Amino acid sequence: MNYKETLLLPNTSFAMRANLAECEPKKFKKWFDKNYAYEKIKQKRKNAQKTFTLHDGPPYANGHIHIGHALNKILKETIIKTHYFNGEKVRYTPGWDCHGLPIEQQVELQLKDKKKDLSKKEIRTLCRKHASEFINIQKNEFKNLGVIADWDKPYITMDFAFEANIYRTLCAIAKKGLLYERSKPVFWSWAAKSALAEAEVEYEDKEDYSSFIAFELDEEALKKLNIKKASAVIWTTTPWTLVANQAIALNPNENYVLTKEGLIFAKALLKNMVKLGLTQGELEKEFEAKEFEGLNAINPLNSRKSLFVLGEHVLMDGGTGLVHTAPGHGEDDYYMGLKYKLEVLMPVDDGGCYDETLRTKGLLPPALLDEFIGLHIFKANEKILELLGKNLIFVSKFIHSYPFCWRTHKPVIYRATKQWFILMDEPKLEGKSLRERAKEQILKTKFYPQSGIKRIGSMIENRPDWCISRQRDWGTPIAFFRDKNTKEIVLDDEILEFIAKIFERQGADSWWELEIKDLLPPNSKYKAENLEKIYDILDVWFDSGSTWNAVLNSGNFDAGEEQASMYLEGSDQHRGWFQSSLLVGTAIKQKAPYQSILTHGFTTDEKGQKMSKSKGNVIAPDYVARTYGVEILRLWILLSDYSSDLKISENILKQVSEQYRKIRNTIRFLLANTNDLKDMQIDEFSFIDKWILTRASLVFKTSKEAFLNYDFSKGFNGLLNFLSADLSGIYLDIIKDRLYCDDKDSPKRKSAQVAMVLITKELLNLLAPNLTYSVDEALEHSNVLIKGEALDVFDLSLEEKFEYDFKIDDKILLLAREKFFEFIDTLKKDKMIKSTLELELQTNSKAILALPRIEMADWFIVSVFEKMGNEEALFEFEIENQKFKIIKAKHNKCPRCWKFEAQDELCPRCQEVIDRM
Repeated sequence: MNYKETLLLPNTSFAMRANLAECEPKKFKKWFDKNYAYEKIKQKRKNAQKTFTLHDGPPYANGHIHIGHALNKILKETIIKTHYFNGEKVRYTPGWDCHGLPIEQQVELQLKDKKKDLSKKEIRTLCRKHASEFINIQKNEFKNLGVIADWDKPYITMDFAFEANIYRTLCAIAKKGLLYERSKPVFWSWAAKSALAEAEVEYEDKEDYSSFIAFELDEEALKKLNIKKASAVIWTTTPWTLVANQAIALNPNENYVLTKEGLIFAKALLKNMVKLGLTQGELEKEFEAKEFEGLNAINPLNSRKSLFVLGEHVLMDGGTGLVHTAPGHGEDDYYMGLKYKLEVLMPVDDGGCYDETLRTKGLLPPALLDEFIGLHIFKANEKILELLGKNLIFVSKFIHSYPFCWRTHKPVIYRATKQWFILMDEPKLEGKSLRERAKEQILKTKFYPQSGIKRIGSMIENRPDWCISRQRDWGTPIAFFRDKNTKEIVLDDEILEFIAKIFERQGADSWWELEIKDLLPPNSKYKAENLEKIYDILDVWFDSGSTWNAVLNSGNFDAGEEQASMYLEGSDQHRGWFQSSLLVGTAIKQKAPYQSILTHGFTTDEKGQKMSKSKGNVIAPDYVARTYGVEILRLWILLSDYSSDLKISENILKQVSEQYRKIRNTIRFLLANTNDLKDMQIDEFSFIDKWILTRASLVFKTSKEAFLNYDFSKGFNGLLNFLSADLSGIYLDIIKDRLYCDDKDSPKRKSAQVAMVLITKELLNLLAPNLTYSVDEALEHSNVLIKGEALDVFDLSLEEKFEYDFKIDDKILLLAREKFFEFIDTLKKDKMIKSTLELELQTNSKAILALPRIEMADWFIVSVFEKMGNEEALFEFEIENQKFKIIKAKHNKCPRCWKFEAQDELCPRCQEVIDRM
């Protein structure tokens, strides 16, 4: 008789090979047809008491998505689904940032010289077209990753209504008295010809000159200080700014010395000057800093006077202790200028070249003007140093950290221009400043990881006023009128709302297209001929910083609560979107637009290096999807500690694929061995089933808590360890015998099947937010007892808590099993046995002998388990003073179940099963 045909072998249509790359797109097509998946999760939870709103930080509509985009969107969508499968109402409206320099630069590259012949409207139309193309490209690329969101109704910052809402947000801040126009040095990108905010500046190494320059004191200063001849020595790394020098700053709390060489330094830095060879260190005289205040030195480049001023910003950690001060070229210099009423000279044009100010202000001798006007400042350094002649007493080159424009990757300069600022320190918010209110809101925000609070807190504490104006074409205009006579800004409610409504209908392009009279409401008290337009546009960070207002508060989107439950972006957004959103939200509502912030790191190659095409280490999301499958990409993210940088490579993806196979094969085994179960009715679980249910309950609870706290790597690593060690490594191996060889309706077999159904249901529920495709596929091949009435994964119903604790002390059992299998390896290696079923195990452990003997035989996968006897042992071992003996089985091998329990042809159990067939 062929006994194999009598066995109840596993049976399932759930394939062993996932074939993800081929099968996933078919599933995704269903999910996104008429926004099926997102609409379904909205409908299923429409009556839920709790809502989770994730407000999407808008990616930039320029270029294809990269692996960092995939990381971000998959994390967001996983968290949304985690809350959905936890029984909550969820909302996730994706969006795009569309204005700004990178898009405008792409259009300029395409236009080349043709740009100068085009109007602003034509340029903006091309920018709009470019952004639209990449919105569609990126949307499809995100869908190809199976990312579920409200793709049919995303927010787009260049939509007319959205531009109107950005403008209304600006108006609200202006009405609070927090918007101010002033001429002030700001980071200026000469390459982009625009002001930059701090968030748009990155620091890189740059070579510069370390220059020590002597400014001779004028006659009045010499007379008042009672000295015959002296020069104040200043130090600078920007020789090109010397033409605009207005003052020399000293620290009011330091003393200064005159050396035998006639040079003036801070006393605290004299030793440094000696080391450089600038002086022998012999002193003529010592002064208090205040003795210099109000006196003058002479700029050797142009013979203009340079006023001695006092400032706490002058430090003794380098230089000479005398700071070259040009109010148009530095933040501290600017404030010194305000204090001492210094003129703000700005001889540099938008493109970083010297302009006619050199001539009109006499900043260089007339004979040199033609050579310098139009010369780029960074090309002028050597020429300036040469002009200084003997006044240049020391110069060398050095490398230091310098601000660069993060868009053009060119070094920036400080340049005084008329700009618009949101004020950080004016007490306009019920007696408190924006800085104070923002710091209060940070303390009310939950951070993942918690260290984020220090990072953004430090940035808010130290940031200057926010420069929100830009001098470009592609952006939301700062659409205010200025009175030609008084130069005051017109903040008339009626006018502002009239303009906003025009933007809603025609877009912000209308600010440039329409005449002033057409932008005024009928019968306005203001006359068009008395007004002029402001043509600056808004910093794109203001656009994205106001999205909470346009998306969550406008009523134009079904986007969730007015305060988002979470903002989730890369850790660089502490200085970017998190901060701009906080400032805009606090300015208008005195409340942060989010309850929590979660940040992730950046993606790198296997060696931790940044990905770049030149290095050949770029791994694109679509490549992973086509080669390995999106589930592998998801599992890579969820197994990683995303709070730090995430490494990805072919080798890592292969390792993750192996982990996925373990998960899939475990699910397949569970499905295959429960397909013939008809009901869940049992009298009692067997001991081994109680053991696995207890272990599963603990792990599932821990993993679920980790998932709800967004600690996915902890949750998955615990879950994978359970699946590998306890479930597959012990339990499923043990129960194969009863599943395959017992009678179909035997209590032990059914107990195991019911336990497996319970575990499978909870496992699929746990995996549903994370590996949604695989769970959906598994449900198609599941016993109805597992999937219930679910047509797909989004129908998974919320079950009662998976809680089993049968108070099983398994410490000795696990230790004994581990020790037992160590000896088994030796027996097999020595070819003494082929299978553990050839053995019997004996013990003197009262605790273990109190358990069902047949269960213990199964636990060790031996044919017989019994009390310690006198038979000769193959091996003996001891666990915590409890002895165990391994002996050869006494009976024959059953040809059906292979246990050594047969006295005739079949063992008693198999004979009974055969007789009942």
